[in-house]
Amino acid sequence: MSLRILFADDEKSLQELMRSELPRMGHEVTVCEDGIAAVEALSKQTFDCLLVDLNMPGLNGIEVIEKARELSPDTDSIVLTGKATFESAQASIRNDVYDYLTKPCKLAELENLFNRVAEKRSLQNERTALERQVERLQGSARLVGKSPNMQQVKELIAKVAPTNSTVLILGETGTGKELAARELHEQSKRSSKPFVPINCGALPENLIESELFGHRKGAFTGADENRKGLFEVANEGTLFLDEIGELPKAMQAKLLRFLESGEIRRVGENEPLIVDVRVLCATHRNLGDMVDEGAFREDLMFRINTFEIRLPSLRERMEDLPALVEHLLERFSSHAVGKKQISPEAIEILKSHAWPGNIRELANAVQHATILCESDIILPEHLPNNFDSRRPRETSLAAFGALSLRDLEIQAIEQALQRNGGNKPKTAEELGISLKTLYNKLNQSILKDSA
Repeated sequence: MSLRILFADDEKSLQELMRSELPRMGHEVTVCEDGIAAVEALSKQTFDCLLVDLNMPGLNGIEVIEKARELSPDTDSIVLTGKATFESAQASIRNDVYDYLTKPCKLAELENLFNRVAEKRSLQNERTALERQVERLQGSARLVGKSPNMQQVKELIAKVAPTNSTVLILGETGTGKELAARELHEQSKRSSKPFVPINCGALPENLIESELFGHRKGAFTGADENRKGLFEVANEGTLFLDEIGELPKAMQAKLLRFLESGEIRRVGENEPLIVDVRVLCATHRNLGDMVDEGAFREDLMFRINTFEIRLPSLRERMEDLPALVEHLLERFSSHAVGKKQISPEAIEILKSHAWPGNIRELANAVQHATILCESDIILPEHLPNNFDSRRPRETSLAAFGALSLRDLEIQAIEQALQRNGGNKPKTAEELGISLKTLYNKLNQSILKDSA
């Protein structure tokens, strides 16, 4: 892991040594000749590590470290001194200094120390990524199914996962695109590193850049502290950009820059950061149409589509439905005492449904039935109200061919709105789309009805 290091010492020979040797170790370095210049550098950009001499003109090392704690509390500090004293050691402890070295120190010793700092920061990134994921995880989740369509998907994942190629995952809403991305990560060489999923449509437009790339304290109103962006959190791991079609054009340009150079720039900083991140993208939209409409960059579309995986809809893999229901019953078993079974009659009703919401809609139906059922067997009457227990719905598989994809999307939205009592934010969350996308689709439905 490459570190961004600030070195401050008034000895010219050490300054030249660090300028040449730290890049050789794989790190970026900014060299300052005194404490005042070091504080000025800290005020302009963020550093991973501060290596500072105790005795310097202007401001001494401890004073620089105190300012660093204020300006960049995430920066690890290392003290370098030619004359160690009990007082300086105490001051270092009070300021939570990572380590304390006396001159002269060997380059190998310094390199080992930087490696420990890098390992510590890598573990911190992994912990942050896990903390951001924990609320999203509900029980075990994996790709389920042995249908020919799913077997093809699994084979493609197995082939591309060990590479560093960007992958574009296509499929209707609710088909399990994030699960496919997780499988790609788990089967890759980065599996021990963070997997960071982001729903581009759910990010507030005025905060997207800060969320993705981070910001410096004071960069904008409300930026009360330095913050790592999700690209930094995912360093050495995988970043999954779900609903990439919702990313604004300005952010598309910044994403393209990263894919071409590996560099990001925090909001409020001029110097770029280099991060090692594999990017996976997903969308239910037609990016080619968006390019024609001017809503998506053509160069970015080609850049993220190095390898393409299309997930089948549930309608295209109905033979997997019993196995999916079994898997979902295991996931939701915590809602009831013991694992429940589902009756053949209820399975037949599920098979007759059109599933415009795909597996996400199936998961909602199974969870609803699991909560409602007080016995060990789920019966037709335990299914949600929009499942007719007496006959197949008009939008069954037999009638599916007469409906367009837009009609099915609107139908899924209307059903979700009914289930959520008209609550649009909750409906958008259930369907896995942004609130903006929900309103757009409802407006399309109104325009269609008035045509």
